[in-house]
Amino acid sequence: MLSPSSWTSTFEAAFLWIGGWRPTMAFHLLYSKSGIQLENQLYHLIHGLGKGDLGDLSPSQLVRIDKLQAKTVKEEKNISEKMAKYEGTLADSCMVKLTHMVSEMMRRGDGYEEGVGVEVEVEVELAMELKKERLKEMLRRADDLRLKTLKALIDIMTPSQGVHYLIAAAELHLRIHEWGKVRDGKRLSSLT
Repeated sequence: MLSPSSWTSTFEAAFLWIGGWRPTMAFHLLYSKSGIQLENQLYHLIHGLGKGDLGDLSPSQLVRIDKLQAKTVKEEKNISEKMAKYEGTLADSCMVKLTHMVSEMMRRGDGYEEGVGVEVEVEVELAMELKKERLKEMLRRADDLRLKTLKALIDIMTPSQGVHYLIAAAELHLRIHEWGKVRDGKRLSSLT
């Protein structure tokens, strides 16, 4: 889940944050799309007509969005800092000791590859399982923030604005995916 390379392009994967999109990207999308829609309806606005899309965000909606963005930035930063600390545990004394033990067994020809180092294999599995569980927790926290952010944004919008926003999010996701897959295909064909 942290590196879903089977369904993402390498371009998409380069922009992933703990297995998915950064929650703060939701605000970048909103501001970009609302700006485009606002520009496209200037004539209508001058004449007092709205379209009900993201170009019609009210001042009170913008204040609420700004507050949500500040809260989301803080939560995202907190998760990123915890993830950075956790990533550092990959080189903790337990892991370094285990890698040294396995390397020594391999150098001596003790048959680690054939399963002779059963006790060591058990220790490695236990250490890896603990790391995996912590990663799952970090992924869960990141996913919770993504969902909470999206729900809160949609709650601030009118139903029509919410539809426009979700369409824009889907279009962005699909086009980035498509363009990334094309780039990957070109890269692979140039290697052969």
